[in-house]
Amino acid sequence: MLDRLQALADRYDKLSELLCDPDVANDSAKLREYSKEQSDLQEAYDAYKEYKNVCDELEAAKAMQNEKLDDEMREMVKLEIDELSGRKEALEARLTVLMLPKDPNDDKNVIVEIRGAAGGDEAALFAGDLYRMYTRYADGQGWKVEVLDTNVNDLGGFKEVVFMISGKGAYSRLKYESGAHRVQRIPVTESGGRIHTSTSTVAVIPEAEEVEIEIKESDIRVDTFCSSGAGGQSVNTTKSAVRVTHVPTGIVATCQDGKSQNSNKEKALQVLRARIYDKFLQEEQAKYADERKSKVGTGDRSERIRTYNFPQSRVTDHRIGLTLHRLDSVLNGDLAEIIGSLTVAAQAELLEKAE
Repeated sequence: MLDRLQALADRYDKLSELLCDPDVANDSAKLREYSKEQSDLQEAYDAYKEYKNVCDELEAAKAMQNEKLDDEMREMVKLEIDELSGRKEALEARLTVLMLPKDPNDDKNVIVEIRGAAGGDEAALFAGDLYRMYTRYADGQGWKVEVLDTNVNDLGGFKEVVFMISGKGAYSRLKYESGAHRVQRIPVTESGGRIHTSTSTVAVIPEAEEVEIEIKESDIRVDTFCSSGAGGQSVNTTKSAVRVTHVPTGIVATCQDGKSQNSNKEKALQVLRARIYDKFLQEEQAKYADERKSKVGTGDRSERIRTYNFPQSRVTDHRIGLTLHRLDSVLNGDLAEIIGSLTVAAQAELLEKAE
């Protein structure tokens, strides 16, 4: 691992030289490429520098033990060695995690699709709760949220809502949210006070760049129609809503939230590109399904991953056995502990496979 870290440090230093080169400074593409690469290496580079400094200090402290010291100084040196040894161990563990294979999509923006599933109106209302949860979490991270498409039911919930979250590391934090989310509560439509169980599904898809997924004009069919609101009532007398179909795969994307047909088409193409990219990712993962039976998982839309129990104010993530008794704060966007625990579990799996 130390050889790999030294190679990483050498590459970081080389990138520093390249970024000072006038030819690179005048080439926006190269400047952006090298800056991103160096940014990706920054955390591991800083940790490795600290690790080398600690190793040097530890070696110097151990050398002092061979000198003639009084009892007080010998005790001070011993304490310093113990402290430096602890720091060295902690840094080794951190560097091991930092050198794990990185998901190439981790730094991408994401398109999130939430749909009411089993439970009718109650499932749609819960889809609205999940939408609020993710948008509040995004706000707390300083990320931007943009709604791309909605299908609202009569009670104000979402039969479907599609939105983009833009921000550094969005996919790395949210990729484990894909799956079926179950809610247990008394629905607003329940007169007898009985607890019902409903589900909504979440799909988190990395945004695909045009260079990754090229969509030919000859491969798409574009249909326009009038936007509609709750209950199907027309809210737009012009055909600004756009439905784009990718004929080779049959994948469809719709956008009707913008007032401009061109804007809606652009957003629909953005969603379409991401869905096609996701299809390819799912197919690749399926090839290795037996080898990657991951406890955390990232893509199975039918997998029940979490339960939100209102009577007990309880949230349980079934993949890692985590239970929190603060439902309100979680639904208000306090997802840090859940996402952090899922990330640690995924890293532990990678470490286990690397041994």
